[in-house]
Amino acid sequence: MEDGFSSYSSLYDTSSLLQFCNDDSASAASSMEVTDRVASLEQRVQLQEDEIQLLKSALADVVRRLNVSEEQQAMGSRRGPTKARPMIATLPLRPTVNNGTILPKKGSGTLPSPSGPGSRKDTSTAASKRFLYLPLSTVRRANSNEHMGTLTRKDSGDSKGNRTRAGSTGSNSSGKRSDSKQRDPVFNAEEGYVKMYLKGRPVTMHMPKEQVDSYCLEARADLPGNKLKLDWVYGYRGRDCRSNLYLLPTGETVYFIASVVVLFNVDEQLQRHYTGHTDDIKCLAVHPDKITIATGQVAGTSSDGKQLAPHVRVWDSVSLNTLHVLGAGFFDRALVCLAFSKSNGGNTLCVVDDSNDHVLSVWEWQREDRLAEVKCSNESVFAADFHPTDSNIVVTCGKSHLYFWHLEKGMLVKKQGLFEKQEKPKFVLCVTFAENGDAITGDSSGNILVWGKGTNRISHVIQAAHEGSIFALCMLRNGTLVSGGKDRRLISWDGSYRQIQTVEVPELFGPIRTIAEGRGETVLIGTTKHFVLQGSLDGDFMPITQGHTDELWGLAVHPWKPQFVTCGYDRQVCLWDSSSHQLIWTKSMEDAAQSAGFHPSGAVVAIGTQNGRWLVLDSESKDLVTVHTDGNEQLSAMHYGPDGNFLGIGSHDNYIYIYAVAENGRKYSRVGKCSGHSSFITHLDWSVDSQYLVSNSGDYEILYWIPSVCKQVVSVESTRDIEWATHTCTLGFQVFGLWPDGSDGTDVNAACRSGDKSLLVTGDDFGKVHLFSYPCSQFRAPSHVYGGHSSHVTNVTFLHGDGCLVSTGGKDMSVMQWRIV
Repeated sequence: MEDGFSSYSSLYDTSSLLQFCNDDSASAASSMEVTDRVASLEQRVQLQEDEIQLLKSALADVVRRLNVSEEQQAMGSRRGPTKARPMIATLPLRPTVNNGTILPKKGSGTLPSPSGPGSRKDTSTAASKRFLYLPLSTVRRANSNEHMGTLTRKDSGDSKGNRTRAGSTGSNSSGKRSDSKQRDPVFNAEEGYVKMYLKGRPVTMHMPKEQVDSYCLEARADLPGNKLKLDWVYGYRGRDCRSNLYLLPTGETVYFIASVVVLFNVDEQLQRHYTGHTDDIKCLAVHPDKITIATGQVAGTSSDGKQLAPHVRVWDSVSLNTLHVLGAGFFDRALVCLAFSKSNGGNTLCVVDDSNDHVLSVWEWQREDRLAEVKCSNESVFAADFHPTDSNIVVTCGKSHLYFWHLEKGMLVKKQGLFEKQEKPKFVLCVTFAENGDAITGDSSGNILVWGKGTNRISHVIQAAHEGSIFALCMLRNGTLVSGGKDRRLISWDGSYRQIQTVEVPELFGPIRTIAEGRGETVLIGTTKHFVLQGSLDGDFMPITQGHTDELWGLAVHPWKPQFVTCGYDRQVCLWDSSSHQLIWTKSMEDAAQSAGFHPSGAVVAIGTQNGRWLVLDSESKDLVTVHTDGNEQLSAMHYGPDGNFLGIGSHDNYIYIYAVAENGRKYSRVGKCSGHSSFITHLDWSVDSQYLVSNSGDYEILYWIPSVCKQVVSVESTRDIEWATHTCTLGFQVFGLWPDGSDGTDVNAACRSGDKSLLVTGDDFGKVHLFSYPCSQFRAPSHVYGGHSSHVTNVTFLHGDGCLVSTGGKDMSVMQWRIV
């Protein structure tokens, strides 16, 4: 490809262009008058325009060829449009480890063609460096009426430069860089617009006439007077985490999702949250005192782009204060297992990380002192626990291994579990201990094995205790052993390992991932389908928490009730009550869902999918009202006009489909499609009178439409003073201050203006929710920033009445409700 470029460069002489770029005779140091200098510059720019045009067309051809070859490579691994750049699927999931240091991941992707349609949310700094395309597009004729902002700014390269993360196994989507210098915005007072630059592309935003005279680009915006408080977290992480569900003496059930630990009092329907972590939490342990808790997280990135090492946080579950932080700089990638010792007052903590060697370490956590470390296994480790009566013995199990470790003089000495006549299972999945000190394991063959105290030999076997893998074992206070697994059966066993009773968990809830003892006779179960169930060994399980099981994008708020809809790639549409925090209904679909929108009457909700199909559901009964198909690409925006007579659908095929709506959202007839964008549609908003539509696209275009006739409005004077019913578009004069320094134009996924028009909330690619004052029309406006999500925040919206807002995490699959205070 480099050769192809050199052959092009030989066709076009760029020496005069380079000479122009390096010639500083027209710089501010020159003795020419200002007007002469401007005239001279304009002349020079004019002279270069033809050469640039030739160069651009040559580059366009090269980039087109690059796009074609990269698309062909990516086709094999890509499954429809996703948040990740198409090429990322072909890169290694984890960085290579070199002399113990983790090499950060590099983002990749494709560059938009300078002349062709904008590429799909794809960026590539490598390509931009190779082909010099972005700097070229910024060589433009000077306009003497435009004034540059004189704002000081930090180096935009640094502000986003390191937002990759070292070997994280989490879901945070920050694999991007923005090395290109961002130009400051320009204010043209004569024509009444501000021009900002994203990836070197100019975005022109006209302001309302009444603001032109008083507007000042250099003015500083104020922080909003309101703040956010995390009110409720919907969801639980059960698919790939174990032993992450416990009942505390306070009556609170403790579990985690994303980077939040939830302490949920089911009786009082109250949640508290520990928010000390910065990225995905993967493991949790409760101290014998039932107050102190340890949680471990994956590697991550701070809000200013710095690498954050994986670490363990030990904290107080009453005050929610962090007591100790262990192992920052020692652990690699992530933490997979944690356990406190039982017999020495819980003074020691054993930890297994997710490095290639799955290093097992033992810590005296109050002194933050590491007592011993050892390479545990180069295969997956699923569980680690201290022996209940000997704090010098740790048992670990995982893929094809069971090890008994003895802590002697700062060394961990290994004894391998001997399976002897028993067939060795592929995976030993869980371990617990009997009252007499025997170790008990569950494995992928469905067998429960008992290992005599102090030995590494099997003393008892329960052959085929379950059909398929046993994921969880729990020893109750009364000496009853409870097992659960892939077959969704919960089986209780007496002290002699005779079966007492069996209960099957309904298929809807999924296989059993973890079991914890509840109050009295109750047990708590976490499932792989992200349910937390409460019930007894007699059956009758009720969900106390549930959530989505795949990437989450769609979010819509009921126009007059405290309700909202979420939908995602798990093909589930869920209607939630924001005041009781309960799921009202859930509906399974055939396709992965991407977007949602309520009819103004609240009677129906429209759901857009990833393949061009969209359907309308009755919001009371969840019955299907109608199904339509437009194109075959994902539908990223579904918005009804405020009068309820039209539906606008923004598609990744670059069109906006318009439907006339009748009978309170039950009848639809296609009006046509709005054609004019050169890239995929990202956001839509309707005018208050339902006469106009504004849209944003992947190549940062802002276009205006008359939807009833599907015609584009090009007259600035017709559109600049339109009052918009909502503001979900991330590009526009009233919101351009939301873009951070050095942004590549894809970092902010969603925005929403409050009903009273005083606040603006955004969700970004770095797991953050930002609260701005509205209007947000000063460059780099300040905001309150909130963590909790551990993945790109895919959607945000204010609930009816503006008292709360809801945010959705993409790969972290969580839904968070924030109270405005």
